Amino acid sequence: MMSPAGGRHGRVTHVLGLILGTHVRSRQLGLVYAAETGFVLTRDPDTVRAPDVAFVSRERAKGIDDDQGFVTVVPDLVGEVVSPRDSFSDVEEKVLAWLNAGTRLVIVVDPSTRTLHAYHGPDRVVVLGEGDSLDAGDVVAGLTIGVAELFQG
Repeated sequence: MMSPAGGRHGRVTHVLGLILGTHVRSRQLGLVYAAETGFVLTRDPDTVRAPDVAFVSRERAKGIDDDQGFVTVVPDLVGEVVSPRDSFSDVEEKVLAWLNAGTRLVIVVDPSTRTLHAYHGPDRVVVLGEGDSLDAGDVVAGLTIGVAELFQG
């Protein structure tokens, strides 16, 4: 059992989900899932993770039956917001688990440093600051995320 996230974490997660969800829904690109949705990454033994926000492309979404349990399709994009209690190794472990399972892009937003880390692979990481924007169009067609927008009021 994990304790609930703090206010800033919830606020930043909501903004990230809103940006992603609005973009995806308006273009009918697939499905967006909110925090606490369980995704099965491996079987025997089962590993289930719940990202802060996730996107599954329309193509991958065809295999989803999410009415009765965890989602068994790996997301194309995962967004994680760092909490003050998260260690670097905890965050890195989550990122690697997603990438190893087949997630194409993992976005890690750190409110403390006001940065966004975009992982396209274990050795393909881009760190962006408030003056930068992430072009995620290779995973979510047409999506650009302004880093500063994530931290606005």
